[in-house]
Amino acid sequence: MNRNYQKELEKLLAKVQEEERVPRLFLHACCAPCSSYVLEYLSRYFEITVFFYNPNIFPAQEYEKRVEELRRMAGEMEFVHSVTIEEGPYQPEEFFAMAKGLEEEKEGGARCFACYRMRMEEAARRAREGGYDYFTTTLSISPLKNAAKINEIGEELAEIYQVDHLPSDFKKKDGYKRSIELSHQYNLYRQDYCGCVFSKKNKKN
Repeated sequence: MNRNYQKELEKLLAKVQEEERVPRLFLHACCAPCSSYVLEYLSRYFEITVFFYNPNIFPAQEYEKRVEELRRMAGEMEFVHSVTIEEGPYQPEEFFAMAKGLEEEKEGGARCFACYRMRMEEAARRAREGGYDYFTTTLSISPLKNAAKINEIGEELAEIYQVDHLPSDFKKKDGYKRSIELSHQYNLYRQDYCGCVFSKKNKKN
């Protein structure tokens, strides 16, 4: 059965609005453009810590460009509830160790799924340690990302780390379109490859 993760999210947000306090969300982010719409949308319901953890990004200059652009965007946009940025460690060797044996996998396949999990697992672990109510990722806003797999991984990690996963398919309801509009509005750097050396090579082919 195909699940509608956007409708599941909307039901959850309706319950959130009935709570007396504002819940806290630990949000893994891949870049500023993908984060723009997600933060505009979810900051109405949550206090958000944006977690930039992307050891997959290559080269280091690209990593620095993306994290600085995220900080700039967060400083210029206005949000309903607080939004703060937390940067994880940049350790590319962790990504290459994870990708060992998967180098020849096609884009959007097993290597990408393992990369989703690596980043989301660190977010789930930190969400649990920080006492957050929910964790999720901005990844599902991309038309090139598998939302069902992202949510499947999120639900598995929620069981392991005992912190609720926020369902998402942020590309729905014109979310991706809105992220493009916000990118133009704030003059955001929009990269032309996902981030890793494999996606960079694939772009050239």
